[in-house]
Amino acid sequence: MDWMIFSIVVGCLLISAFFSASETALTGSSRASMMRLQKQGSAQAGVVTWLLERRERMIGALLVGNNLANIGASALATGVLTAWFGDVGVLYATGVMSVLVIIFAEVLPKTVAINAPDRVSLLVARPMTWVVALLGPVLTVIEVVVRLLMRILGIPLGANQPLLSPTERLRGAVDLIHHEGGVEKQDRDMLGGLLDLKDLQVSDVMVHRTEMVMINADLPAEELVREVLATEYTRIPLWREKPENIIGVLHAKDLLRAIRVAGDISKVDASAIALPPWFVPEMRPLSDQLKAFRRRKTHFALVVDEYGEVEGMVTLEDILEEIVGDISDEHDIVVAGVRAQPDGSVIVDGSVPIRDLNRAMDWHLPDEEATTVAGLVIHEARSIPDRGQSFTFHGFRFRVLRRERNRITALRIVPIPREDDGEAVPRRAGTAF
Repeated sequence: MDWMIFSIVVGCLLISAFFSASETALTGSSRASMMRLQKQGSAQAGVVTWLLERRERMIGALLVGNNLANIGASALATGVLTAWFGDVGVLYATGVMSVLVIIFAEVLPKTVAINAPDRVSLLVARPMTWVVALLGPVLTVIEVVVRLLMRILGIPLGANQPLLSPTERLRGAVDLIHHEGGVEKQDRDMLGGLLDLKDLQVSDVMVHRTEMVMINADLPAEELVREVLATEYTRIPLWREKPENIIGVLHAKDLLRAIRVAGDISKVDASAIALPPWFVPEMRPLSDQLKAFRRRKTHFALVVDEYGEVEGMVTLEDILEEIVGDISDEHDIVVAGVRAQPDGSVIVDGSVPIRDLNRAMDWHLPDEEATTVAGLVIHEARSIPDRGQSFTFHGFRFRVLRRERNRITALRIVPIPREDDGEAVPRRAGTAF
């Protein structure tokens, strides 16, 4: 009879181990992985998804089953050992069952499950649906009692809202996997760039008007063609009377076709074959502009401010580069805007976008108040620094190397060691020395 009771105790411990492993696996499994497996035809993944959608009911079944198994095993063991050793048997039962429950019903199964939560979830999914169905009436009563107690205690139901948005949680997951070595930096940057599209505006990626290549539409045809051939771009804005007055966008292919039809370059009228300019506001979200490019089947737009003045231009390639990084072809002129130095400093052109610098150096300089590195320095300094001035903010030391009129054209940036490295710490933002 005693051996039968011990067999029941062992069975209760196995049941407890099953519930412990199921709890760890199901709460730690990836819903994204399960949805992926379900689309690939896995019936077990569909069961796991069903359980995760009923997380409250599932956790209730796990807790009830686990506690019933542990309490039953402890009670039976206590009865047997008390019959054998008298009152002291209670102490023996407490010690023995504590060791058995902790090792074999808690730590061991949970360790196995936490090492492969998705795999274990697929194994325990079907039995767990039976348990949830079997304990359904009991769980309903428990849920009513728990909700009543929470209402009495003044704890609001459904108040467990996440601190981060789904996008930020996804970004955090990508950063974590990259930190653990599962995702390369380039792939992490691509995923981060894709998530950033909705938070960026056209002004964040546009080419400023001071760097645009434009051609006067009133130039003689031979000189205009020479200007087009001298540039590496295929779409060139044409202006008349003043650079801000853009009358069209000339495509190099259209110009070549016109020359072939006319047979004489001097007879070509560039303004007649130029496409009408497309103007977009600088505050338009980048994701909307990408959709607009696809809808209009064009790759080029001029950016205007709130007063209708041309601020720059944006292309489909500019947006794609925010996702995949710099795109270069055989006609691109490579400009070394970021040059790392042997002493650990970095020489940066003032026009380099902060996002590009962060991506190249894996830094985290803020880009909310300024688009370029020069703009960040001016914003923090609250003035246009002179050549040779230095500032320390955001954990970096910025030194102005060159200034042309009101533009900062080159800076030297030095990362400052953190305080916990036993080195010097950054001074407060905007401190000149």
